Amino acid sequence: MQLVLGCDHAAFNEKEALKSFLKALGHDVLDVGTHSSERCDYPDFAQIAVKEIHNKKCLGILLCGSGIGISMAANRFSDIRAALCRSAKEAELSRQHNDANVLCLGARINSIDELKEITSAWLSSSFEGGRHSDRVAKFNQWGTKL
Repeated sequence: MQLVLGCDHAAFNEKEALKSFLKALGHDVLDVGTHSSERCDYPDFAQIAVKEIHNKKCLGILLCGSGIGISMAANRFSDIRAALCRSAKEAELSRQHNDANVLCLGARINSIDELKEITSAWLSSSFEGGRHSDRVAKFNQWGTKL
């Protein structure tokens, strides 16, 4: 599966670990940065990532220190359904009920093992459709067009 991966400086090391983990699982990973632990602004990398996700019609994983800022930035764009997940159960539900196409994670909140578990749960889940489809369709109409 093709995945877009992005982060800010606070999550650089965790992003690198997740990238290796995802590649070992056979995923095609496009790393849009940041590419160092030098201070940077998460909205810039969220925007770069969501444009790639939109254009490639693929999923994405974004990280920052808490996961909050990068999820807020990503959700400013139409057709992006970014879910900040702190547990595997939240990750599953974000895909099953909300058709999340972006997983947001907090590098300062979860350990790397927890981040891998959350990511695995998210990638192994899929949208259930049904009663959730109309709800997702409503907020797909909102946000800045890409």
